[in-house]
Parts: sequence; C-alpha cells; structure tokens
Amino acid sequence: MKLLHIDSSILGDNSASRQLSAQVVKAWQAAEPGVEVTYRDLASEGISHFSGVTLGALGTAAELRDAVQKHEADLSASTLAEFLTADAVVLAAPMYNFTIPTQLKAWIDRIAVAGQTFRYTEAGPQGLCGNKKVIVVSTAGGLHVGQPSGVAHEDYLKLLLGFIGITDIEFVRAQGLAYGEEARNKALNDASAMISDQLFAAA
Repeated sequence: MKLLHIDSSILGDNSASRQLSAQVVKAWQAAEPGVEVTYRDLASEGISHFSGVTLGALGTAAELRDAVQKHEADLSASTLAEFLTADAVVLAAPMYNFTIPTQLKAWIDRIAVAGQTFRYTEAGPQGLCGNKKVIVVSTAGGLHVGQPSGVAHEDYLKLLLGFIGITDIEFVRAQGLAYGEEARNKALNDASAMISDQLFAAA
C-alpha cells in the first residue's frame, strides 16, 4: 500500500499537527508492515499558489513552454501524480485564522483537477478518487468542532474530499491547544491515545 504523508504547519518541531501526523504514520506502518510512505512538507518545500502563470503553462504545448511555465507544469503534474498513486493520505491540517494553512490550499489546488480527480456530467459533478482513505490530523488553538468557526477548516476539507469522491475520512483532533498547558497536554494525550488504541484497532 502507498501512503502519502502531508505536513503543512509552519511551526517545525513545535507543531502539534506534525507530531500527531508522524504518530499516525508510525501506527499505520505497525498495523500494515510494508506500507510505502511518500512524505511532502508543504512548509519547507512550498508549492507555488495557483495563478495565471499556472493556467498559462497548462494551456501551452510542452515544446513551447518557457522555463517558468515548464516548472509550473512539472510541479502540477508531479503533485497530482503523487496523489493519484497513493492508496491513502495522512493530511496534517492545523487551523490558521479559522481555515487551513495557505500552503495546504496551494496543494489542494494542484490535486483538484477536472478530468483527473473529478469530472462534470449531465447529472452533476462526480468524484474519481473514491478508492482512497484519508486521515486528517486537525489541530487548533481554540475549540471549533461543530461551531461556525470550524466551517472553513474541517467542514471545508470534508466538502473538498467528498467532491473528489473520498468518503472514507477519519479525524484525529487536538483542539484547545492555546488554552493553557494542562489543556494542551490533555488534547495531545487524548489524540495520541486515539491513534494508538482506536485508529487501527481492527487492522
């Protein structure tokens, strides 16, 4: 099985989402020995934002692209291929200003591609990635699950993943991380316990 591990936090070693996503990957490897992991760090190896240059590159024949267009087209192709070949994804998604990090949105814009991960039909849009499983590591300083403040974070990810056909989605949550040391430790410990005791219990 091929597993794609995505980190997006800008906090490096201080990141709760990085800590927990790494635990998820290790637990997955323990449950299914032989898992092949591909890792992408969107903070240290940022993907440029989708732009007019990106569209221009995709609309230009390969032999006519200049160096910038070639870079954009190659980046789009490699990012999409990495996602398409993955059987499962561990997606670390900290909350920044009530939504996902801009680095993660840039990645999403490269993998949400008409004709590749979804298509439009006479009956409406159809997702093409229904065979994938996604575990989202959701972290936040406050408490947002079920609140209006969480709509552009977890709800957005569920909507986007569902649009491309993915319905097998699980969340590992650590929220209230900014509510003091005790609350932070409890949130991280509860998330770690879920990963170790529940996430792959049936595997």
